[in-house]
Amino acid sequence: MAGWLGALATVALVTSTAACSGGGSSDDDADRPEPPTSRSSTTTSSPGATSSSRPATTTSAPAKQDGWWRPTKGLSWQWQLDGEPIDVSVDAEVFDVDLFETPAATIRTLHDRGRKVICYLSAGSWEPYRPDAGDFPASVKGGAVEGWPDERWLDIRQVDVLRPLMAKRFDLCKRKGFDAIEPDWLDNHTQDTGFAITGADQLRYNRMLADLAHERGLAIGLKNDLDQAADLADLYDFAVVEQCAEFDECDMLRPFLDRNKPVFHAEYNLETSEFCATSKRLGLSSIRKKLELDAWRQTC
Repeated sequence: MAGWLGALATVALVTSTAACSGGGSSDDDADRPEPPTSRSSTTTSSPGATSSSRPATTTSAPAKQDGWWRPTKGLSWQWQLDGEPIDVSVDAEVFDVDLFETPAATIRTLHDRGRKVICYLSAGSWEPYRPDAGDFPASVKGGAVEGWPDERWLDIRQVDVLRPLMAKRFDLCKRKGFDAIEPDWLDNHTQDTGFAITGADQLRYNRMLADLAHERGLAIGLKNDLDQAADLADLYDFAVVEQCAEFDECDMLRPFLDRNKPVFHAEYNLETSEFCATSKRLGLSSIRKKLELDAWRQTC
């Protein structure tokens, strides 16, 4: 979610707020990823880290599928990461809900109502309350996420460590029946993570995540990584952005809109009268939300 100190400060706090719907609900034991492959400690070549736990074995990636959902610009959406249960009565074509908190039965209900469902998870931070938190080695955990001192930034340079962990989460999205994935924190290179993460590191990681999603027949959205939108708009199927109207950044999502791909947009501090004209001009899918991301929403 977009930044914390100044413009970054406000948005990232929001993102972490969104990420922090703790606990997990079970749906036939489907809310826990399969255990990751066994790891052996080796020395990492990533600068700023002294060691890492790397998978001792790797599994063959599934063949990439062509049949994933390809959403188009202008779809209406709802974003609910808190306030369980999900309010399935909301009049929106797309729902964005938490991977671990949302049971598969809710996803089936939404599908029965003709909705598409996006799987929210964090791909750039470690959250101690997630059921797979113990699978992340200490070597990939960096500085605390400001505002959430128990959470840690991930060293996304260590792709060989994080890839199997993210693959397990994506597999869980697939098993629960989601249509797409919203991986949060895809802009670690702009955050104070404690690691020397570059824009090139970020692109490599983000492209890896897109490949993981598409291999599983799932669409994937770019979250808040505005400065790399042009580089990733061909690969990612949609974008999710917060407060781009408040910080005058919505035009940076034109690479998606020009490709007829939706930009799912949320504002917190502005009235709809302050951003809906811009949203309609650009073709954004815009809503106003409360910071806690419960079921409440206003539309343009």
